[in-house]
Amino acid sequence: MRTEQNPEWNREALLQSPLFAPLHPLLAGLGADSFPTLQDCNALLEARAPSIAVQNGMPLKFVPQQQGKLSFEAQYEPRCYLTGEVQMRADNWHDLFNALVWLAFPATKAAINARHYRALAGADVAAAGRSQRGAVRDVNTLLDESGVIVACADVKLAGLLVDFKWRELFWQRRERVTQSMGFYLLGHGLYEKSLRPYVGITGQGLLVSVGQEFFAMTPARQLEKLDRLLADRLVIQESSLGTRDLCPVPLLGIPGWASENNCERYYDNTAYFRPGRRS
Repeated sequence: MRTEQNPEWNREALLQSPLFAPLHPLLAGLGADSFPTLQDCNALLEARAPSIAVQNGMPLKFVPQQQGKLSFEAQYEPRCYLTGEVQMRADNWHDLFNALVWLAFPATKAAINARHYRALAGADVAAAGRSQRGAVRDVNTLLDESGVIVACADVKLAGLLVDFKWRELFWQRRERVTQSMGFYLLGHGLYEKSLRPYVGITGQGLLVSVGQEFFAMTPARQLEKLDRLLADRLVIQESSLGTRDLCPVPLLGIPGWASENNCERYYDNTAYFRPGRRS
């Protein structure tokens, strides 16, 4: 992905956008005047309690990206798993959002990293039977780059999402969606796209079942619970969780996420709100 040189930093715009809601507490802790540095991200990390570690127990740390041809152990995912070091490029939105997602969803990111590492090390190559990346890495990459955690306390709403019933879900059941369904961006690539949201922006949703009491929790408690639930699921479903467990989420159709979606006609755009059902 292209690195944007001297990116414009507008912290207040991010704090006002519902797409960045899971990152709002972290963004509020960053300076308003200049693009955050690696040192800024490590300061957020050091201030966090409890501290964050990768799955093998090594403490997390953000470090400059290493250049050149690298050994297996020095490559991004193995280095993160083996040493706890997450490589970052300076003045780079993609890497900044990756760091912030580590801070917002540490257990989930650690689980994804561990799955990546084991897949790269060859643990799932034979089982995948088709490519070095394999099925496990496919779903890891989709979650890591474009994932959306969909917390849902209503099985009927979940069914409408899976069945692509966008008008019924986001318009006819609009009030119920706001009461019993929550959407939380996980993918750092999706956060980067959300800097300039466009009709067509879509995440890869993973449904997480919660009780109705979840929506009475504080935002911080919601994130903690989702992080724990999703991390546990990724560990339990080490090989069985696949791309077919994900469903598209047209982000600008979510109630309150775009001013234009406050009318039924908005959902007539079938190029965005595509009909159909997966077999």
